Amino acid sequence: MGRTADYTNERCSVAATLEVVGDPWTLLILRDAFAGVKRFEQWQERLGVARNVLAARLKTLVGHGVMETRRYSERPPRHEYWLTQKGLALSPVLLTMAEWGDRYVYGRDNSPILFKHKTCGCAFHPVLACEACGEVVSRRDLERVPRDAEGPTVGEALEAVKVAAE
Repeated sequence: MGRTADYTNERCSVAATLEVVGDPWTLLILRDAFAGVKRFEQWQERLGVARNVLAARLKTLVGHGVMETRRYSERPPRHEYWLTQKGLALSPVLLTMAEWGDRYVYGRDNSPILFKHKTCGCAFHPVLACEACGEVVSRRDLERVPRDAEGPTVGEALEAVKVAAE
């Protein structure tokens, strides 16, 4: 499935996230990175994705600062891909997506992977909570407050991040 959408002219944080990680292969690469995969050949074997597609997705993730490369072999030169702080911050997104798939596709009793909370040993099911007060919230507890409608587009915001990183 190829990339068909261009979100660069949007003014939306969801669109901005999709511009960076919205490709299905990218999400599966990230899923595997959280499971400990770090090498190109491991992804290629696990996902069965074409080498050029995998190389392009990894290059994009590195370019956006979601992953970084670390050399593990000099001859021949080989690199591993490591999640950065920016990449690690995607963990709640992937956990929430897994929970949705468990609930609405597989059914909780049939989910392919069970996440267990190490502290209490119980099955983990993510919830959203307010950072300020700790209260668990649902969509109806939130108010949508539009901000500067003339702020930067997704493309402009990503370019500003790129320039700041250089």
